[in-house]
Amino acid sequence: MRLPVGSRSADPRTAAQRERHHCSTRCDLRHRYDSLHHLGIFEVTDRLPKRLRKQREKWTRLRNAVYVTYPYARQASRILKDVSAQLDNMPDKKKRKAYLKTKEKELKDQFGDKLENLSIYQGKVLMKLIHRETGENCFEILKELKGGFNAQLYQTVAFFFGGNLKSEFDKNDDRDIEAIVQEIQLYNYYN
Repeated sequence: MRLPVGSRSADPRTAAQRERHHCSTRCDLRHRYDSLHHLGIFEVTDRLPKRLRKQREKWTRLRNAVYVTYPYARQASRILKDVSAQLDNMPDKKKRKAYLKTKEKELKDQFGDKLENLSIYQGKVLMKLIHRETGENCFEILKELKGGFNAQLYQTVAFFFGGNLKSEFDKNDDRDIEAIVQEIQLYNYYN
């Protein structure tokens, strides 16, 4: 096909890309020919059985959720320790309330958008990880910081979305989460 004068080529790649592709194709063919005698015997098998595929998908989903939420759980633990230490040094109820209000605003500015974008599943995993890191479930933390009425209100909202702020981390029931956290700690991903 002949293109009109002044029009661009039908190939969207640049000249350098076309040259690299041409050269790499020649090199690949030469390399493949040279390395054919190095191939060993290998066996081609079918896909995994459906049960194992589902199990692997479930594991991968959990692993991704833990990798996404674990840094937030660690930061929540640090922040709660700092807030608790500050509140212990404030005997005046009015100052405590003002401090909590400013701290809540800071945290919303820092983490609000990120946490709102988590899926419900990731939120459930985050609640378990927060319990693992702090020793308290999210309901207890909210009750301590914002009062029982607000904690119950948040618990009701969580319930309608399939969550439970009272969910706790159990090393026996949540062995998979623990294994993934150990992997993260082993490779120092979030230090």
